[in-house]
Amino acid sequence: MQPSRATIVIPTLHGGEPLRRCLEGLSAQTCRQATVVLVDNSPHGVADGLTCSLPFEVIVNPRNVGFGEAINQGFAARPAEFLLSLNDDAEPAPDWLERLLEAMDRNPSAGMAASSIRLAGSAGLLDSAGMALYPDGTAKQRGHGEPAERYRDSAEALFPSGAAALYRAAMLERSGLFDPEYFLYCEDTDLGLRGRLAGWGCLYVPEAVVEHAYSVSAGRASRLKAFYVERNRLWTLAKLFPARMLWAVPFWSAWRYWAHLLAALQGRGLAGEIRQAQTGWLDLGIIVVSAHWRTLLHLPALWKQRRAFRRNRRLSTREFLRLLSRHRVSARQIAEQ
Repeated sequence: MQPSRATIVIPTLHGGEPLRRCLEGLSAQTCRQATVVLVDNSPHGVADGLTCSLPFEVIVNPRNVGFGEAINQGFAARPAEFLLSLNDDAEPAPDWLERLLEAMDRNPSAGMAASSIRLAGSAGLLDSAGMALYPDGTAKQRGHGEPAERYRDSAEALFPSGAAALYRAAMLERSGLFDPEYFLYCEDTDLGLRGRLAGWGCLYVPEAVVEHAYSVSAGRASRLKAFYVERNRLWTLAKLFPARMLWAVPFWSAWRYWAHLLAALQGRGLAGEIRQAQTGWLDLGIIVVSAHWRTLLHLPALWKQRRAFRRNRRLSTREFLRLLSRHRVSARQIAEQ
């Protein structure tokens, strides 16, 4: 058996058929240089009886510790040259791992790699070809809902979606692992931007294909998702964005909220789905206010992290602005997807 170069960590809360298919996909990998760690965040033993032909182990938590902390636990248990995060509802193609490792070997300055994540059952439509960012810190999947054929060329990505991402251990040693305080959503934005600010690159590897059942765990249009996305966006701004960018954030956010309002009135996008799920305007307002209030309460800890991260920063503010400009998404794209 070849020694492991990579640790693939799969957090799971519900298990079931999607997780079984995920493990089947890993069992069929052409590259055998990986260990699989399944982190069971449920109190119900959903990982019982599951197997994988790759070296495989299970960590059982007595409570749900969140996505990022589960990934951290798995990598701490089996450190390796590379960490791969994988959703339990994502099914990798047989050469997924091989393609990612080959790309990283060819590009030693890259600290991260993004997979070509396809929407399951969509006949070739993308979930993500890496991530893009709006100027108020809102992240969005690059190419979401578009034909994967449009993104068939290797390219730079801003950072990968944590649904199927690869991270180099050397980068993690400098930038840190996932922030467990995020609990759910946007932890890949935080880690990805920390890695870019520390001077590492990110690859998009179109040959590394994964089929993903989008937002199965928490629901695409849920109050839970809306709160964590908004709160964690604010946390990322406070921790990582240059001071000269922060003054404009309220204006960018106001424009994005307006785009969400228009989309909701027309029944489009995430806001439209939340409205159709009988969430009223007052409820949406409470979610936004609650996210801002929680951020205010957490500001001392965020400021401490901000000061610590500055020691690892390698990109200047100007370089960071140019990077974000190359990978910018519009308010309308966010609101209508």
